[in-house]
Amino acid sequence: MTQDQQEPLIQQILSKRPEINRDQLLNRLESARDMTGGLIADDSLLRMIAAELGVEVANGEGSLKRKLSLDHVVAGLNNATVTGRIIAISPVRTFEGAKPGKFGSVTLADNEGVLRVVLWNEQASAIESGEIKIGQIVKFAHGYSKADKFGVPELHVGERSNIDPNPENVNEEDYPSINKFTTKIHEVSVEQRSVNVEGSVTDVFPSSTFVRSDQTAGKVLRIKIADETGEVIAVFWNEKAEEIEPKAKRGAHLQIVNGRTKLNQNDQDQVEIHVDSSTSVTINEAPKRLFKISALASELSDVNIEGVVTSLPVSREVKTSKGETVKLTSFELRDETGTIRVTAWREHATTAGDFLIGERILLENVYAKIGYNGKLEISTRSATVLAKA
Repeated sequence: MTQDQQEPLIQQILSKRPEINRDQLLNRLESARDMTGGLIADDSLLRMIAAELGVEVANGEGSLKRKLSLDHVVAGLNNATVTGRIIAISPVRTFEGAKPGKFGSVTLADNEGVLRVVLWNEQASAIESGEIKIGQIVKFAHGYSKADKFGVPELHVGERSNIDPNPENVNEEDYPSINKFTTKIHEVSVEQRSVNVEGSVTDVFPSSTFVRSDQTAGKVLRIKIADETGEVIAVFWNEKAEEIEPKAKRGAHLQIVNGRTKLNQNDQDQVEIHVDSSTSVTINEAPKRLFKISALASELSDVNIEGVVTSLPVSREVKTSKGETVKLTSFELRDETGTIRVTAWREHATTAGDFLIGERILLENVYAKIGYNGKLEISTRSATVLAKA
């Protein structure tokens, strides 16, 4: 950009902030060049500076341009304004401490890139109320930017910020859908800092817990997802594992925005996608398929079945192969095709213990296996749901 091309922007900034002189503005521009390594054009840098100063600058026709392209956001901005299409939303969470509060986040996209925006306290209410939704173009004004734990810039929206869910003078074509930024699974590589993928759940592995270095408990869940190009393991950590596990069933459609690529610890040729608090996840459950008892077979998993209780549930305590003493409840279930024994474990045993003969019940996400008596039976797992139909 030549000096003549810079001049209109410089004059607009100086006219609206007369306390700043030309030399100060040019020095600020030079510092911005150094900070961004010369990778961002001067006109974009001047618009970034204008945004920090709370100045809206116009183009040659006098209409307002967007304040900051999403891929031009860098850490350290104190008064940044961005506009983008929301392509993912993370649920609002609360936190304790000297000053308890809450926060949620959204992922924005424009034609230049994607950006995570964190909404604090009252601003997070825009997520809870549904004021902002996936697919909507939203303007976030007067936010501040900082780097996340991976060094990626993100925008924070606090009490001094504004959210405009219906900004004026926007061009729909400037804000594409998530599809523009989605990577096909066979193209996922460890060299990518973050990826956006979507696909169908093809397998769900049992979740597990672990103890962190600070002695607090953590949780991890692994899910295999596939698109038309291949399969990949997605690893969900802690609150993301808790959030996704109840819906993680074969056939569900899963969208991951800002997942981190890593090599599998045991197989350095296998790339995984890791999902943590900075990742946005959307999962749409697959339509429930109800099995008939006569259609069940050994090792059939992810079974949904409905029937009538035909025997009084019997509860007892048993010792597992790991030496753990747990509660187990068993009863008979019948539909129009046959009868089968149901064994409900742990917390599901308590629920099953309250069933009455003649009640119609629905069992979701159970599996069929050969029992100790050599006959086929249904057993519950941690993600099972038992309810009256």
